[in-house]
Amino acid sequence: MKIKLITIGKTDEPYLKEGINKYTSRLKHYVSFELKEIPDVKLGKKLNTNIQKEVEGKEILKLISRSEFVVLLDEKGKEFNSVGFSQFVQKRMNAGMDLTFVIGGPYGFSDEVYDYSNMKVALSQMTYSHQMVRLFFTEQIYRSFTILKGEKYHHD
Repeated sequence: MKIKLITIGKTDEPYLKEGINKYTSRLKHYVSFELKEIPDVKLGKKLNTNIQKEVEGKEILKLISRSEFVVLLDEKGKEFNSVGFSQFVQKRMNAGMDLTFVIGGPYGFSDEVYDYSNMKVALSQMTYSHQMVRLFFTEQIYRSFTILKGEKYHHD
């Protein structure tokens, strides 16, 4: 099984980059993990949220295939606690499909991306910056593997 995390835009803050790199490196002990960054869409004066979502959506769809289980990080998605999320990851591993998570741009996803996805997951009902979500979610994937392996990282 492979896990891929697709994001829109790059991470600018050094402390966030450091954290993301830390968990990405740790994840490689458990699973094949790949982080794909799609450059920010530059529309200039034509700024229109629907156009931006469509352009981002086309770039997202280039990076996924029907053989992957695609999960969008979306505020209206299913919420998990850490143990529940690790159980979800285990079920996907048992099914044998690669797992792809997508963090969209500032305005969400195009209808085409929503239609293509298999599921939506919410980290919280609160709103976080997209750069912070990358760190939080990468840590949460790492945490799920430590839970599955019975390691001491997670405390109930």
